[in-house]
Amino acid sequence: MITHFQLAPLYKDKQLPGWTISFYYDKKYYQAIYHPDGRIEYRNSEPARANMNQLTSRIHDLMVFHVYE
Repeated sequence: MITHFQLAPLYKDKQLPGWTISFYYDKKYYQAIYHPDGRIEYRNSEPARANMNQLTSRIHDLMVFHVYE
């Protein structure tokens, strides 16, 4: 489960897409850049490969809810 999900525009000009995101997943803190093409670039450490697909899907869902709708 993702908790404490936060996002902020990557650029001061909010017209340009790109966001910094942070969240807790499986009791670990993650920071990442969410690119306009949906690519997620982790800044501090990457989650385990076994969880990557499920986590990526959940992050995309949160971004759709918070940004695109």
